[in-house]
Amino acid sequence: MTAHGGGRRMHGRLSRITGAIGTLAMLLTGVAWEALAEPAAPAAGEKPTAKPERPADQATKAAATTIAHLRLAGGLAEGTSQGGLLGDVSPRLGQFIERLDKTAADTRVRGVLLVIESPDLGRARVDEIRAAIGRVRATGKPVAACLVGGSPLHYGVATACDTVTLVPAATLEITGVRAEVMFFKGLLDRLGVAAEILQVGAFKGAGEPLTRSEMSPELRGQYEAFVGDLYDQFVGRIAADRKLPEERVRELVDIGVFTPEAAREAGLVDAVGYEDEAVAALVARVGGEPRVARDYGRRNVDKDFSGLTGLVKLMEAVSGGGAKAARGKGRTVAIVHIVGEISEGRSSDELLAMPGAGADTIVEAIRTAAEDETVAAIVLRIDSPGGSALASDLIWREAQRTKKPVVASLSDTAASGGYYVAVGADRIVASPGTLTGSIGVVGGKIAVGGALEKVGVRTDVVSRGRNAGWLSPQHPFTAGEREAFMGTMQDIYRLFTSKVAAGRGLEVETVKGLAEGRVFTGRMALEAKLVDRLGTLDDAIDEARRLAQVPADEKLERMLLPEPRGLFDELFGAADAARRDPVVGLLLSRAAGVPALEEAVRGARGLRQVLSGRPQLLPPLRLTLH
Repeated sequence: MTAHGGGRRMHGRLSRITGAIGTLAMLLTGVAWEALAEPAAPAAGEKPTAKPERPADQATKAAATTIAHLRLAGGLAEGTSQGGLLGDVSPRLGQFIERLDKTAADTRVRGVLLVIESPDLGRARVDEIRAAIGRVRATGKPVAACLVGGSPLHYGVATACDTVTLVPAATLEITGVRAEVMFFKGLLDRLGVAAEILQVGAFKGAGEPLTRSEMSPELRGQYEAFVGDLYDQFVGRIAADRKLPEERVRELVDIGVFTPEAAREAGLVDAVGYEDEAVAALVARVGGEPRVARDYGRRNVDKDFSGLTGLVKLMEAVSGGGAKAARGKGRTVAIVHIVGEISEGRSSDELLAMPGAGADTIVEAIRTAAEDETVAAIVLRIDSPGGSALASDLIWREAQRTKKPVVASLSDTAASGGYYVAVGADRIVASPGTLTGSIGVVGGKIAVGGALEKVGVRTDVVSRGRNAGWLSPQHPFTAGEREAFMGTMQDIYRLFTSKVAAGRGLEVETVKGLAEGRVFTGRMALEAKLVDRLGTLDDAIDEARRLAQVPADEKLERMLLPEPRGLFDELFGAADAARRDPVVGLLLSRAAGVPALEEAVRGARGLRQVLSGRPQLLPPLRLTLH
C-alpha cells in the first residue's frame, strides 16, 4: 500500500504553485501551443493553406457532406477527457466512439473512411471500435479502412470494415501473440541486493522478476493457457472477417510479415493504394459527387485569442471552463472510469505522470452518482492491473453500499485489485481479450544492506519491539517479521476469496480452485463463471438499463466520472505526482514517445509497489504482450 502525501504547509503549497507554473510554461511552449498556433507559412514551392471558411460556407459544405473521414492515431486511453485545451491534445476512446456513432445517425453521411495510423490500443479497446464500426455498417453505410500502421491490433480494427486498403510502403504484421517478461535477479545478485517476496497463491508471481531468472513452472503454465486463448481468438477473427479457413490463417500467421502486394494476394487486404485512392474508391462505391468531411465530428478549437475577449477565452480554455457537456433532464447512467494502478489518495492523470486510480477520487465519484437523483444505474469501467489492497477494498465497499444497480465493464485489464473492485458490482461484462482474475496477494521488500557495505556505508540501529524493523531496507525479513507479514497477506487473501465467492454466487472452495493468482482471458473467465457475459461498454450499459428497469425506448444519457479537470488542476496534480515519485516522473519524461521504454518504466514502478512492504493486489507479472 502506497500512501499518497500532499503539501502540508505553506512551503508545500508554494512548491505546488511553482511546479504548476513551470509545467504550464512548458506546455504552452510545446504541445498545447501547437494546438493554438496559426498554420505555419508554406514552404517554397508549396501552395498556400486555404483561409478558414466562413460559417455560412461551412454550413453549405456540411449540408452536402456524404463521406465521413476519421483518422485513428495517437493515444486513445480509457477515462474522461481533460477539460479545455487538453481535451483536444489527448482525446479519449469514448470521444472517438461517439464520432463513429455520429456517422451512423447522420443522414447526410453515405460512407465512412477510417484511416488507421499507429494508435495505442489494447484488445478490449479494439473490440469497442469494432463494435462501433459494426453499428455503422448495420445502417447500410459502407466503411472503408486505409491501413497505414499494420500491427496485429491495427489490423484487427481494419478487418471490421467492408474493405481494407494497405498503403504501398507499409508492412502488414500478423505475427501472432507473444508474452515477454524481463528478469533482474542476476543484476541484483551482482549488486549485493536481496529481494524478499512473499505471495499467497502459487501462480501469484509478481515478484518473480526479482527472485528468479526465468518463469516458474506454475507461471509458465498459466501464461501458456491465456496466450493460447488469445492466439485462438486472433486466428478466428481473421478467418471470420476475411472469409478464410482457420488452417489457412494459421499458415499465414506463421509467415507473419507481408509486403502490401503479398498481403493482397493472400486475401488479407482488398487493395494496395494511398489514402486519396481509398477515398476515390469509396466515392465510386456510394456514387454521385459526394464531399469529404475530413476529421468528421472533431470539435473545432477557436484559436482567436486576441484582445480582452480573447484573453478571457484563453483562460477558460486553460482552466477547462465550458468543458462539461450539458445534460438534459432525463435519466442517466453514470460511467465511473477506474484507470491505472489502484492506490490510496487522489487519482493521477497522465499529463506528467502515469495514470492511476486513487481510492478517494473513485469513492467520491461513485458517491456522486449514488446521490444524483437522475442517475438510474452505475457502470464501473475498469482498466487496471490492481494495486493497493486497502484502496481496492475501499472502492469495493463503496460499490457494494450503493442501492442503485452497478455493472462492471472490463477493458484491456481488470486483474487482481481491478477484479476485486469488479466483484462489488451486480453484473460483470468483459471483452473476450480482457486479462482478468489473478486472485491472490503479493508483497515484500528489498534489502540493500549488502550493497551499501560494498561501498563503505554502514547502518547502526537502536530498536524496541521484535518487529520494529520489518520494513527496513537494511536487512532481509527475520523469521518473526516474515511470519507477521505473511499473516496480513493471508488475511487479505481470505477477504479476497470470500468476496469473490459472495459476489459471484460460488462456493469459497470453488473460488480457491480458480484463485492462487491465475490469470484468465475474458473468454476463459466466462467459462469459469468469474464474469457474466462477454461484450463492450454498450453491452454493460444495456445490462445496467435492464437492472434499473429503464425501458429500451427511453433515452439514457451518460454521465462520465470522475469529472474532467481543468489544466490548472491537472498541473497541480502532476506536480504532486512528480513530487511523490520523482524518479518515475523523470524516467517517464525521458521515455516519452518510445513505447518500449515507457512500458519498462511502468514495469519498474509495478515492481516498486511489490517491494513497498505493504500487501498488493497485482497480476503475476507486468509483461509485454504483442
